[in-house]
Amino acid sequence: MRSRSNSGVRLDGYARLVQRTILCHQNPVTGLLSAGTDHKDAWVRDNIYSILAVWGLGMAYRKNADRDEDKAKAYELEQNVVKLMRGLLQCMMRQVDKVEKFKCTQSTKDCLHAKYNSATCATVVGDDQWGHLQVDATSLYLLFLAQMTASGLRIIFTLDEVTFIQNLVFYIEAAYKVADYGIWERGDKTNQGIPELNASSVGMAKAALEAIDELDLFGAHGGHKSVIHVLPDEVEHCQSILYSMLPRASTSKEIDAGLLSIISYPAFAVEDLNLVNVTKSEIISKLQGRYGCCRFLRDGYKTPREDPSRLHYDPAELKLFENIECEWPVFWTYFLIDGIFNEDKIQVQEYREALEGILIREKNGIVLMPELYAVPPEKVEEEYENPHTVDRVPVGKLPHLWGQSLYILSCLLAEGFLAAGEIDPLNRRFSTGFKPDVVVQVTVLAESNQIKDLLQDHGINVQSIADIYPLRVQPARILSNLYTMLGRNKNMKLSGRPHRHIGVLGTSKLYMIRNQIFTFTPQFTDQHHFYLALDNQMIVEMLKTELAYLTSCWRMTGRPTLTFPITHTMLVDDGTDIHPAVLATIRKLEDGYFGGARVKIGKLSEFLTTSFHTHLSFLDPDCDVKLFDDPNEGRDSPDSEYGGYPADFCERESQDELDQYINDILQSTALKSYLPPTSKTANQPPVFSANHSTKEILSIMAKTKGLEVPAVSMSLPTKVLNRHRKSLNLVDNPHFFETKDCENVSRLPKDAHGDLDCRRLVEQLKECPTLHDQADILYILHILKGADWDTELDGQCGITVHCLLNELYRKAGLNQEWGLIRYISGILKKRLEVLAEACTDLLSHHKQLTVGLPPEPREKIITTPLPPEELTDLIYEASGQDISIAVLTQEIIMYLAMYVRSQPSLFVEMLRLRIGLIIQVMATELARSLKCSGEEASESLMNLSPFDMKNLLHHILSGKEFGVERSLRPVDSSSSSPAISIHEMGHSGATKTERSGITKLKSELKQFFHEGHSMSSSMFASTRGSTPSSPISTSPTRSNGETSWGDRKGQWLRRRRLDGAINRVPVGFYEKVWKILQKCHGLSIDGYVLPSSTTREMTPCEIKFAVHVESVLNHVPQPEYRQLLVEAILVLTFLSDVEVNSIGGIIHVDRIVHMANDLFLQELKSFGATGSILEKDVATGICHFFYDSAPSGAYGTMTYLTKAIIIYLHDFLPSTGCAMQ
Repeated sequence: MRSRSNSGVRLDGYARLVQRTILCHQNPVTGLLSAGTDHKDAWVRDNIYSILAVWGLGMAYRKNADRDEDKAKAYELEQNVVKLMRGLLQCMMRQVDKVEKFKCTQSTKDCLHAKYNSATCATVVGDDQWGHLQVDATSLYLLFLAQMTASGLRIIFTLDEVTFIQNLVFYIEAAYKVADYGIWERGDKTNQGIPELNASSVGMAKAALEAIDELDLFGAHGGHKSVIHVLPDEVEHCQSILYSMLPRASTSKEIDAGLLSIISYPAFAVEDLNLVNVTKSEIISKLQGRYGCCRFLRDGYKTPREDPSRLHYDPAELKLFENIECEWPVFWTYFLIDGIFNEDKIQVQEYREALEGILIREKNGIVLMPELYAVPPEKVEEEYENPHTVDRVPVGKLPHLWGQSLYILSCLLAEGFLAAGEIDPLNRRFSTGFKPDVVVQVTVLAESNQIKDLLQDHGINVQSIADIYPLRVQPARILSNLYTMLGRNKNMKLSGRPHRHIGVLGTSKLYMIRNQIFTFTPQFTDQHHFYLALDNQMIVEMLKTELAYLTSCWRMTGRPTLTFPITHTMLVDDGTDIHPAVLATIRKLEDGYFGGARVKIGKLSEFLTTSFHTHLSFLDPDCDVKLFDDPNEGRDSPDSEYGGYPADFCERESQDELDQYINDILQSTALKSYLPPTSKTANQPPVFSANHSTKEILSIMAKTKGLEVPAVSMSLPTKVLNRHRKSLNLVDNPHFFETKDCENVSRLPKDAHGDLDCRRLVEQLKECPTLHDQADILYILHILKGADWDTELDGQCGITVHCLLNELYRKAGLNQEWGLIRYISGILKKRLEVLAEACTDLLSHHKQLTVGLPPEPREKIITTPLPPEELTDLIYEASGQDISIAVLTQEIIMYLAMYVRSQPSLFVEMLRLRIGLIIQVMATELARSLKCSGEEASESLMNLSPFDMKNLLHHILSGKEFGVERSLRPVDSSSSSPAISIHEMGHSGATKTERSGITKLKSELKQFFHEGHSMSSSMFASTRGSTPSSPISTSPTRSNGETSWGDRKGQWLRRRRLDGAINRVPVGFYEKVWKILQKCHGLSIDGYVLPSSTTREMTPCEIKFAVHVESVLNHVPQPEYRQLLVEAILVLTFLSDVEVNSIGGIIHVDRIVHMANDLFLQELKSFGATGSILEKDVATGICHFFYDSAPSGAYGTMTYLTKAIIIYLHDFLPSTGCAMQ
């Protein structure tokens, strides 16, 4: 017998260590590892980490086998791993109903459990008795299932198990919008069971999705049925949200050592090397100690100051844990493995030595890894005084299996028994490597030969959809429908992928379906969903965005191929030519660059070899997918209007099942015409007079809900009523019901009981002069009878109200009447498909949202991602009676999300985006620029095209000046509102001296006084002349050539109003407020107190603290007053750097602002100012002119605020001269 080699002996030593510390806890029946001898529970995450050492050791034995026993040993260890992974699979498959529910609800009540009974695989605690929702644990399972399968282990045995794993992919693919309890099972660090969006969960899910995509779970023995499919857009969503969060771990944790598993082994989820290094250095600088790393700042777990009798902490208690948090050695094993992967010998050496110093050695030579090191109770005070000086003691489990396993794995790697690639067979470690430039292939297709000929006239050669047969073109929603077939399983009652929309990465691949090649047009060109695709300029804008997105996010082999269809809606109104915006776009695409992306335009057939192909094998005839399980299958979108591309279907006798299925979806969404045309009879009075129809509709609504008719005036956004919008608070006229005459009250037909006669109302549809009136009638029917009521129009059956509304929507779309389109979208409760994603994008960039108008019971705050249905309901509820506002809210959320992705700098130091206030400000800005009344402005706002709406929003966010022009509408348009377009102004703004405010105050006072200066009390009362005029007149020719101070008038008021409405604060504001709170008892703002005790719970850089400050400031209704308060607090914060221990009790910020205002008024009077220039705002008592002063300069607001603070805090400031410059 050969003697054992040195390496063999060392391996045997590790085998003994693994046997005595890890495998001794493995249950012989289930294969699960219990947490310890006294603990019978098996945690999913801990089990996976604990078995890694066994997996690594098995591979090391196979590689270094001296004799046959070693091969046997390798097999035995590998089977231990398979047993454990299958044990976890059993636990999860017993909860298959939860996986099914969670795909739709994403609720903490419907998730897989975090721990199971190690002897029976059964659950241990109830659904609501533990923080079960931990997306990172399920993701970690999938990641290692993929890695282990790739290394040659066979873990999945049957096709049922394959479909279950496919459904786990759907379970984690929405990780970017799921608030969970995270890697430490506690959610928010106050430990009160509040879930939050965790970077560690999003990152682990991203890694798992990438690893398992296109993987055959049967390994070398499988076929196409055992392959897992992942949609690339979901991966990309996780990535962008992860990037926007790091190095922050969540709302309540500014950094967390658990992120090591994301930026390094095992996930390698971050591709940006700078971000990896920033996160790593944050962890080292803020969390590393002498025994390991703390998990996060102010972590009370197992510290001597923690009260073990209760789970939660009191908020003010968290300060007690500062500097005495327990240190966990397990994080050093991550650093050690990270050093090995990066080939950083110094890092490896450093952490190996550090670990040797803290491991616990037993008599028999067994080395144990303790769970954590805590400060001894008697030395707490000493540690508070001098952090990291006291000797700590090991506490908790010994060994800590997770740490023990990673320690053994790191030793095997460091000693060369394993190579890095062996524990990472899928090569995740190269994620930060070089990525080549992406060229996007664009193929432009004409919907019909007529459009092809029109393009030909402009010298542009394209193919039509019929020309490219046998290649097939379909809209993206068909692909969404086909993907719902993936992962279906009758035996386990699994329904497949939820009907989610498919992003541009998904539609930029070519698909092999039943031996045919399909290409799908992107979602943004699909008009049957939301009305944005009806605006050609918006389509061009979205094409630009999506091309840039493809350039930066494409990860697959081959090039992305985007199919851009030119449809009949891209023609100008009379259909004789292509829309100029679309033509210009095609020309730009031909140049090879468009919106910063490299593009190559060509025929689809030329791109076949260079594109990425996906084979949708689950649709193959031999798979058990039935396309027609039941007659209602595949009709997920009842609100669809347009069919697909008719030219794609050649009349063939033998249409196979797939073609019938596609045809069926398109048929169910095709539209038939029933609505009578609007009657253009001369001089016919309108069907309704404004006041009565509103009154009637309201009483109808009240009756249907069983309420009395409300006494207050509410309004519905009908065409005439638009003039009386209460929703925007733009006009205050409570008496408009009484003032009108009552001649037309009989116009709504009544039946014998005096109720509305709906049948006669249907007949009136034929007499309506405008589409708006038809919409009003249909709205009344919708409220009274519901969407599915059969109108029996012209004696035909099956024509529902819903059907007619859809048709009206299409007609309004063709006429580009945006106000009407938004109104009908509201009646139909249309939902933007990407609404939930847009919300999550904003939330993950640490922006909170509110919808509805302030104050709070009506204004609803969104702080965590919500499922789409819940979100839509919330928006409609917050918008109250005004359905158009609900639709506009969704639109604005989407634009904000587009900007937060493409221009995050617009959102610097903005924490809460208040959509209601933003809409108000948009209307006020229009009123200012058009010099019109509030009602007209709000109507103009509703009639802006989506493209103009997006531009207006951009101007407001960026604070740029803009001009508005009225343009003439085509004569045949039935809309009464003025069409307006928005354009950017040149740089002919204020000169430098004028910008600095009122330095030339004395000379200009007289001139200013002559112009007359009156401002109304309400923030948005926009009567003529009350709002500041725009820098350049709105009409192209200007009547009088004067450009004087009057043009600058109102500039700072506007600036403050905008900043107040979008909640912008100065850089570093919240951290400064935190410092000030440590020197006083609190700040009182408008009657609400921000107490100093908040600093005991939260750290200065925590998002949660910023949100807290924001919520107090948000009680102030007037944006410009809010901004003055912010300025006052900012001046106060300069004191936090002065050597003063305390600046008194509660500081009343309002008093400081009023004192400053009084000082300002005294000074004005000393210059001899009188009359309107001294006029005060009724609501706040602040002089209008003070609002309109620049912050800096001798007469700036800061000067007066500083003086006021010195007077207010006189007793506390140092007496030696004036300490403030």
